Amino acid sequence: MSGKLYLCGTPIGNLEDASYRLVRTLSQVDLIAAEDTRNTLKLLNHFEIKTPLTSYHEHNKAQKAPWLLAQLEAGSQIAVVSDAGMPGISDPGADLVRQCVEQNIAVTVIPGPTAAVTGLVLSGLDSRRFVFEGFLPQEKKERRMVLEALQKEHRTMVFYEAPHRLEETLEAFMQTFGASRQMATARELTKKFEEVRRGSIAQIIAHYQENPPKGEFVLLVEGVSLWQQEAQKAEDWQKISVLSHMEHYLSQGMSEKDAMKQVAKDRKVGKREIYRQLHITKEEE
Repeated sequence: MSGKLYLCGTPIGNLEDASYRLVRTLSQVDLIAAEDTRNTLKLLNHFEIKTPLTSYHEHNKAQKAPWLLAQLEAGSQIAVVSDAGMPGISDPGADLVRQCVEQNIAVTVIPGPTAAVTGLVLSGLDSRRFVFEGFLPQEKKERRMVLEALQKEHRTMVFYEAPHRLEETLEAFMQTFGASRQMATARELTKKFEEVRRGSIAQIIAHYQENPPKGEFVLLVEGVSLWQQEAQKAEDWQKISVLSHMEHYLSQGMSEKDAMKQVAKDRKVGKREIYRQLHITKEEE
């Protein structure tokens, strides 16, 4: 009979956040597959857990996963842990889950702290709807493409970033979202020197230019509101002539009447004003 894979959420800083269920599970499984065995050993020693450890991370997952799957098929109970937080989130644990599902091996989760959600609720930004992006691509062109796709995102955006890439990422945020967009940075979450900084992207950049960043960061960026999107659209339409605006819709098969109605809506003016401007244009021609 196959064993079971346990995805175990571990503390992101404060060991007191470990749940009773987590400690019991890590004590009772046959093996713990850890992203970094040295970090996990600190957790195990704190709770006097003697379960054997093996490494499972991004650089050895291709070789290690088949062995772990074989152990599970033989009946072993295996826990997977990240350095901190929930395995499977920006973590190779997701690959192991997929392979277990494909082979009908049971998988369960021991919930625990997650830096993304902890940072989100501390940020003060809208938490009703959000989108998790994790780490941005390091290659500049690919990173720019990802951010440009998020330019009109109206949900709060959540990113992870390392301290040595923070300044570059914040500059990319300013280029994409603008200097005045509100955001927050969260670091050392649940630890003694927990810090959440809030302000515009420009203000955040200025702070870290004077105070070199330390620790892993959760970055939270305000989404553009629906009314801001509409205002931006109206501003964009003002950059072209009324005639070009009309031709845009006429080329899509709209009647002149419907095109004029849509142009008036886009520009937030009455149809009479559109008619007047078109008439002036024709007279000038």
